[in-house]
Amino acid sequence: MRTVKEKIENYILVKTSQLHGNGIFTSIYIPARTRILKISGEVISGNECERREEEENNVYIFWNGDDCYIDTALTDKIKYINHRCDYNCDVIDGEDNSLYLISSRDILPGEELTIDYGYDEIYNYCSCVSCDNK
Repeated sequence: MRTVKEKIENYILVKTSQLHGNGIFTSIYIPARTRILKISGEVISGNECERREEEENNVYIFWNGDDCYIDTALTDKIKYINHRCDYNCDVIDGEDNSLYLISSRDILPGEELTIDYGYDEIYNYCSCVSCDNK
């Protein structure tokens, strides 16, 4: 995985997305396999994750293995990452039980950063032109 000396996070912007609501976009070129953001937030259990999803309609939660989830609802950027079948980023495990957003291919300035949410229900609402999962 590549790293860039300058913090890429400084070049990630929240803007209106054509996919859904707001999204996160890069204002610089990002080479493939580059670490973009550390996914941080409140660490919660599976039971608390289910409660927040059902009672609070909280959809800003990332799974981090077994009974560990990261609620990113109070963050300023990563919570806005949208789903796309032909995504350009992956979420990987990092050291110290953390998660990272990395580029899965070269990303050009102005592109929206996207991931595959990885659950079947999302494909019912997928706006990808080339979606084969519907």
